[in-house]
Amino acid sequence: MFLKNSLKSTIILILFVSLFYTYNFVTDKKGALANVYNNKLNVEVFKTPSCGCCYGYVLFLEKEKFNVKQTDMRSLHSIKQKYNIPVEMQSCHTTIIGKYFIEGHVPLEAINKLLKEQPSIDGIALPGMPIGTPGMPGKKEEPYVIYQLIDGKFSVFMTI
Repeated sequence: MFLKNSLKSTIILILFVSLFYTYNFVTDKKGALANVYNNKLNVEVFKTPSCGCCYGYVLFLEKEKFNVKQTDMRSLHSIKQKYNIPVEMQSCHTTIIGKYFIEGHVPLEAINKLLKEQPSIDGIALPGMPIGTPGMPGKKEEPYVIYQLIDGKFSVFMTI
């Protein structure tokens, strides 16, 4: 009888310990995933100190929960050169997110697509300063064509 009760107690103890560790493993995983989604993504925006629309883009990124570091420079030539951004793809500021650059007033939809799909490209660009884009005043007048760049060569990434 004692042996039977001891075996029963051992089995119950093993089940309890197993459930305890399984529960902690699952909740730790959920907690880890929650931290990934709750952490702000770090970005750095290279801009000139006097550009109002660049500051508007910074505010847009902050509103969208990015942790933004602003780096003011007299000239952005060295940044454009470093990331091999051709003149026809340039805008007034360059943002770095992880391994990618974001050139210009790129809307959130394109940034989200880039971060979700993680393509093998150097970055994306919306050349110029189109009216109605994040940081730019006015209403959207035409579709925004966002380009993807690889080694200075570009092709359409998406149209919004």
